[in-house]
Amino acid sequence: MSKIEDIVDALENKISKILHKQEVLKQTNAKLSMKLVEQEQKLLEHQEEISSWTEKYETLKIANSMLGSDENKRETKLKINALIRDIDHCIGQLSE
Repeated sequence: MSKIEDIVDALENKISKILHKQEVLKQTNAKLSMKLVEQEQKLLEHQEEISSWTEKYETLKIANSMLGSDENKRETKLKINALIRDIDHCIGQLSE
């Protein structure tokens, strides 16, 4: 009978260790999930910031070409022509 008790004790110890490891892994998983959410939020913020800076850069390029810079004149002319077409289209719709 002593052998069976020893086996049961050893089994209980192993089960206890496994349950402890499972709890530690659950806690680690929860921490990693929180970090993942934080990193995804930071990524979104950075993407929004990049988008904002890209828009500012495009606006600055147009302003520079209007001030006489030869580098982006073609792009600016195309942009102005597109804006004029949009305005003409709106006026046409309003007059109907």
